[in-house]
Amino acid sequence: MPEPKEAAPSPSPTTFKEAVRARDAAAAVALLLPMAPAAAAAALMESPPRFGQILLGDLPAEVREAVLAAAPPEQALQWRRNAAYDEKAVGRMMEPVLGAFPPDRTVGEAIEALRDLVKKVLVTYIWVVDGKDRLLGVVTMRDLLFRGKEERLGEVMLRDPFVLHAEMPAEEAMKTVLDRHYPVYPAVDVEGRLVGLVRGHTMFVAQAVDITLQAGSMVGLDDEERLGTPWKRAFRMRHPWLQLNLLTAFLAAAVVGAFQGTIDRLVILALFLPVLAGQSGNTGCQALAVTLRGMTLGELKPGTQRSLVRKEAWLGMLNGAGVGVAAALGMYVIATGQENPAALVLSFVVFVAMILSCVASGVSGAMVPLTLKKLGFDPATASSIFLTTATDVVSMGALLGLATLLVRGGSV
Repeated sequence: MPEPKEAAPSPSPTTFKEAVRARDAAAAVALLLPMAPAAAAAALMESPPRFGQILLGDLPAEVREAVLAAAPPEQALQWRRNAAYDEKAVGRMMEPVLGAFPPDRTVGEAIEALRDLVKKVLVTYIWVVDGKDRLLGVVTMRDLLFRGKEERLGEVMLRDPFVLHAEMPAEEAMKTVLDRHYPVYPAVDVEGRLVGLVRGHTMFVAQAVDITLQAGSMVGLDDEERLGTPWKRAFRMRHPWLQLNLLTAFLAAAVVGAFQGTIDRLVILALFLPVLAGQSGNTGCQALAVTLRGMTLGELKPGTQRSLVRKEAWLGMLNGAGVGVAAALGMYVIATGQENPAALVLSFVVFVAMILSCVASGVSGAMVPLTLKKLGFDPATASSIFLTTATDVVSMGALLGLATLLVRGGSV
C-alpha cells in the first residue's frame, strides 16, 4: 500500500486581491512593492480601509511617501489622518469626506457641485459643516432633490445627526450602530470636526473578520497567522502559548498527584478522569462561546455580568445532573463488573463530582473573558487555555477529593 502523501501547504496568494481577501499583510506588501506608486495607490484604495491602512504603514518609508504623492490629494490626506488613530479605532476605517458644504450654500448650488462627483463615487448624504469643518447637519438625497433650489442647506438639513467618534474602538462603534443600519456614518474628532466617513459595510466586514479570529485567539493563535504563513513564523506565534499550556497542564497533573494514594487504592477512578474533564470542558466552552458572542455583539450590558455568571452556574448544575446520571450509571456497571463492593458509593461520587465540575466550568467560561477584559486584555486571547486549566483542576479535584473523603471515612 503506498504511503499517504503529506498534505501540501496552502500556496501563498499570487495576486494582491487574493492577499487582501486572505488578510495576508506580508504577502500583500510584497506584491505592492514592485508596483508603480500610482498603481499601488489604486490597489490600496480598493482595499478595505482598515486593512489598507495597515498595509500602507507596513511599506518602507520612501515607498509609502511615493504612494501618498501618487494618490488623489483627498485620499492621501485621509490616509495621513487615519494613521494617527489606533489600529482598532474607527478612525482607521475612514474614507475621505465628499459632499461637504457650508450651511449658506443653496440646494441648487449643491446639486451642480455634485453633478460630476456622483459619476465617480457613490454619494448618499450631503454634509453641512461650518468654517472650521464642525458637522452641523446632514441632508439626504431625497431632500436635496425635492426641496426648492433657492433654499439654503442650513434650512433643509437634519440637525444633530448621529456621529461616530474617530478615536472610539471599532467594537464599541459596532454596538452603537446595531439598530441603525445607515449606509454611511460621519466620523468626528474630539472637537466635533468632520474628519472622515465610515461605511456601514466596512464596519460589518471588519467585525466579521474579528469574529472569525476569535476561534484562533481562544487557543493562542495570532491574528496575523493565515494558511500561507511560513512555518517558521507560525512556530514563533504558536509556541509560546503551547509552553503556557504545558505549565497549566502541570497544575492539573499536580492535582492528580496529590491524590495518588486514592488512585492506587481505587484504580477505577482513573477511567473517569477524562470523562469528567471532557464533559466539564464542553460545558465551559459553551459558556465561553456565548459570553464572547454577547461581548462582541454588545448584548452584554454593564451590570449584567453577575446575572450571566449565575445563569451559567445554574445551567452547569442542570447539565451536570443530566450527564451525571449517565456517568454514575456507567460507574455502577463497571464497578459491579469488577465486583467492587462500593459500586453504589462510587456512582454517587461520580454524580456529585460531575455536577460540581460542570458548575465550576460554566462559571469559568463566563468569568475568564470577563476577567481578561477587566484587566485590559483581549477577552478571546488564549481564553481556552485558561478555561481548560480551570475545568481540569476542578473536575479531577472534585472526583478524587470526594473519593478520598470516603476512603478516609471507611465508606470504600
